[in-house]
Amino acid sequence: MEYPPCIEINPQGNAEYTVIWLHGLGADGNDFAPIVPGLRLPEEKRVRFVFPNAPAMPVSVNNGYVMPAWYDIYAMDLMAKIDVAGILRSADYLQTLVDAEIQAGIRPEHIVLAGFSQGGVIALTAALRTPLPLGGVIALSTYLPESVPLDSPAPRQIFQAHGRTDTVVSCSVGKDACVRLRQMGHRVDWHEYDMAHTVCAEEVVDIREWLLERL
Repeated sequence: MEYPPCIEINPQGNAEYTVIWLHGLGADGNDFAPIVPGLRLPEEKRVRFVFPNAPAMPVSVNNGYVMPAWYDIYAMDLMAKIDVAGILRSADYLQTLVDAEIQAGIRPEHIVLAGFSQGGVIALTAALRTPLPLGGVIALSTYLPESVPLDSPAPRQIFQAHGRTDTVVSCSVGKDACVRLRQMGHRVDWHEYDMAHTVCAEEVVDIREWLLERL
């Protein structure tokens, strides 16, 4: 599986922190690039944003239509059948991006993984399978399949958010993931909003505050 090049937004001077942010099904790396100005992070923190692009593949739930996807979706019931191999493949790819940032001089604890929907599944899976002391995870409108094997390393700092009226990834499966993560020993800051399967302005403000605590 070939992954297209990432989109990067670099600070002035050498970066000290990196946020790697994965898009959802059918989108691409440009999807969340516009959020960077809205976060209004201090320039002196020198944060690099990396927006990976998922490979194009047939998606079963969409009658085999080829689109950017981190893994296959078999049915509208997200928990009915899970493409574990696809999830692990993309999580391993995300790990290579983390390794590249470390080789570029970014400390592991200065790296935050973020993802929306499908991208959130990959961000969580990668974070919970690496022993590296990552800075945290931002998991938006997402879930965590129980069939995905996790090693649950050192406790993670996780910002998790969901829309109460989400009909794509129900808020209930997001809450189930939150419960599971907390039972695994991770610190989860749960947020929910009056929105559907999207991101709202209030959520961006909360993400900013959470990030600032970790920069």
